[in-house]
Amino acid sequence: MEIAQIAKRIEANGGRLYLVGGAVRDWLMKLPQKDSDYCVVGLSKERFQQLFPHAKVTGQSFPVFRMPADGTEAEFAMARKERKVGLGHTGFEFDANESITLEQDLSRRDLTINAIAKDVLTDEVFDPFHGQSDLLSCTLRAVSDAFCEDPLRVYRAARFAAQLSFRIHADTIRLMNALKDELSCLSPERVFEELRKALRTKRPSIFFRALREARVLDVHFPELDGLVGVLQPPRYHPEGDAFEHTMQCIDAVALLTDSAAGNRELMPVKSDEVRFSTLLHDVGKGVTPPYKWPSHRGHEKAGVPLVESLCSRLKVPATWVKSAKFATQEHMRIHNLHATKPEQVVDLLTKADRNPLSVEGFALVGLADMRGRNHPEAHCKNAETMPNLWEFIRASTEGNQKPPDMPGAEYGRVIMANRADAVVKWRQKHRTR
Repeated sequence: MEIAQIAKRIEANGGRLYLVGGAVRDWLMKLPQKDSDYCVVGLSKERFQQLFPHAKVTGQSFPVFRMPADGTEAEFAMARKERKVGLGHTGFEFDANESITLEQDLSRRDLTINAIAKDVLTDEVFDPFHGQSDLLSCTLRAVSDAFCEDPLRVYRAARFAAQLSFRIHADTIRLMNALKDELSCLSPERVFEELRKALRTKRPSIFFRALREARVLDVHFPELDGLVGVLQPPRYHPEGDAFEHTMQCIDAVALLTDSAAGNRELMPVKSDEVRFSTLLHDVGKGVTPPYKWPSHRGHEKAGVPLVESLCSRLKVPATWVKSAKFATQEHMRIHNLHATKPEQVVDLLTKADRNPLSVEGFALVGLADMRGRNHPEAHCKNAETMPNLWEFIRASTEGNQKPPDMPGAEYGRVIMANRADAVVKWRQKHRTR
């Protein structure tokens, strides 16, 4: 059914239909619309179900109806008010009846840019909280102090900042900080989902910088907060402390893994695992005793338990865990690859190939590590040639079969020797040592 037909049927029965939320925001910003959420004003849920008996009902606290509209499945919810009755993201009571106005419904939303509605029949825009003005100034601003009723809004605001490259208004930063004690009530799944969305943006660093500005980074990301103020050798890290380095690295790897940018420098990889691994590759620097600064010898090994702790806290997928642990422990070996014994090169790349990160993904972590030093276009020859080196190594033993009378251990040594010899030949060919 066309959305105009749905709106006309609602109008004929005393109601009104509005497109709301992110769909209106994206329409105003001339961005692709991903989801279509509609607000029904002036109808009860019972009357809506009578008018559209084939609509599927979801939701426990309040009903949301799902049905096809203009070729896609859309969501329809009755205009509602809400009241805080408990802690966390779900501690609300809802009032959804035909007397609730559009402005009352919009007033319960988190940010002004998400509190704009468009009449389906007339295209008239309703913007009681001046969200369009904030769109023009690239500002995220809370609709009201009711922002503090839902702690998940802290992470949503930070994620929207990264997604849209907007700044968060100082008053909203203060509201985010006011929610600090309640953040621990959020489920790991909800926090992880906001993290996943933030990592998929073009500038993930904005998410973490916003949380740091609101002084809440330490609640779910203490390993990253521990990098703030940690000195590094100025010769290799002119960008500043370990937190700044990490932020520059994650933005660099976001660009490297952004297929839409059309400038991928290495082979296709799993973007989520690569970005997450880059985020955590240097967390071990956060536990280096200050008297050892700016040196961080052994930070690779020290970082692995921190990766495990964060991943356990947020219930991170197994492939993310394996990737981040490997990158954290082994990333420094990328920069020393040219001076590494051939057998050790083969061992490292074999492990990377067997890891969910892959050799290509591991190489991207190394390249991002080099670029996160005030040099967003820097090169890292070891990282950039590593995928081709690995293909050369593999080709050296491709098609080999174990002789029937040769023990497996002995055959493994033969393969290793052949592959190590391939590293020597590669270096000679490319005049490296």
